[in-house]
Amino acid sequence: MSARAVPVPLAQLPNALTVARLALVPVFAVVLIVADGGHSWPAAVIFGVAGVTDQIDGFLARRWRVESRFGAVFDPLADRLMIDAAIIVLTVDRRLPWAALAIIAFRDGLLALGGRYLLKRGVELNVNMLGKAGTWFLYAGIGFRIGFHDDTRWPLYLFWIGLALALLAAVIYVRTAWKALQR
Repeated sequence: MSARAVPVPLAQLPNALTVARLALVPVFAVVLIVADGGHSWPAAVIFGVAGVTDQIDGFLARRWRVESRFGAVFDPLADRLMIDAAIIVLTVDRRLPWAALAIIAFRDGLLALGGRYLLKRGVELNVNMLGKAGTWFLYAGIGFRIGFHDDTRWPLYLFWIGLALALLAAVIYVRTAWKALQR
């Protein structure tokens, strides 16, 4: 890896943003849980801030050449925890269908178990653009679903597009991992 492009204190910013996003998960969950039926602009703003920091921390880490093992593990974990917290609350509040919860549980189980298995075998997968796009659509769809009332349907379409993209990305990850394990 080449030398970092920024001084040490600034080099910590991407990981600090990831830690802040992890710290926002319980705050977000409480704000959303106490909201009126899963509708809350404050929760939507917190969720939106988390989505924006997800994009900023990865961009800065790559641009400044300060990617770290911590970021590689905890950045996607922070995203999954934030998105999963929202999906669980919105499903319980009947603002998302139960199928969303089952699909997310399957996807996250596959990522958690598969990631652990691959790491033990020295296989590391890079994030693909389809996965990034899926995350962007999930953040947008869920964030707008939280902010708008139930009669606004377009956030659900964004959610389902994001979920479809995330599942397609998972298929690509599985295929890539399979090929790497066959070597």
